[in-house]
Amino acid sequence: MQIPEGKKIYFSSDNHLGAPTTIASKPREEKFVKWLDEVQKDAAAIFLLGDLFDFWFEYKHVVPKGFVRVLGKLAQIKDSGIPIYFFVGNHDLWMDDYFEKELNIPVYHKPQEFTFNNKKFLIGHGDGLGPGDKGYKRMKKVFTNPFSKWLYRWLHPDIGVPLAKHLSVKNKLISGDEDAKFLGEENEWLAQYAKRKLSQKHYDYFVFGHRHLPMEIEVGRNSTYFNLGDWITQYTYGVFDGENFSLQEY
Repeated sequence: MQIPEGKKIYFSSDNHLGAPTTIASKPREEKFVKWLDEVQKDAAAIFLLGDLFDFWFEYKHVVPKGFVRVLGKLAQIKDSGIPIYFFVGNHDLWMDDYFEKELNIPVYHKPQEFTFNNKKFLIGHGDGLGPGDKGYKRMKKVFTNPFSKWLYRWLHPDIGVPLAKHLSVKNKLISGDEDAKFLGEENEWLAQYAKRKLSQKHYDYFVFGHRHLPMEIEVGRNSTYFNLGDWITQYTYGVFDGENFSLQEY
């Protein structure tokens, strides 16, 4: 994709709407919608890198209620002709085809390659990548197993949704979240993952979420790993202006 002059590509991650409660997260939802209003003016595309919701599970005919402001805004932006790309995170990994059918927004479950103005990007949420975190990786295999999802759908939504919300907040192993503190460049596992990928192919930018910390780490010659932070305490996002990538705060 060649970015038109005066346009930019925007990236955000980790809103966790619905946490700790739907009412408590409403001001954050409103702030995010306001940001979407502003970036729509010059956006060539918008990337949402997962955990937009603190919990999301799609039954055959039911999705979690709420979030109408952000869903409506995303629909309006997409209908205006601006591409939106959604990557599932560890809190909304049960997303199926609702976004694709209702909003015409493609949904990705694994990191994807993109090229903008001859700059190569590897983009994803970031959970389960790199070394370590074996407990979460085992748990993720269980949660993403088609048979496990089929079994869970037999729970009535009035039982399944509150149960999953409780586990999402209380169980760190299930959520995959770690304390949001910088581990040092040599210990940041997404930076290590990026360095390993560079041994196979060059990327100018690695862009991930999940860590809830805005980060910029040089991982190779002319190659940088960025973490987007979150929309809980950081309110940070990424911008690519066609030449350079930067982190900004809203």
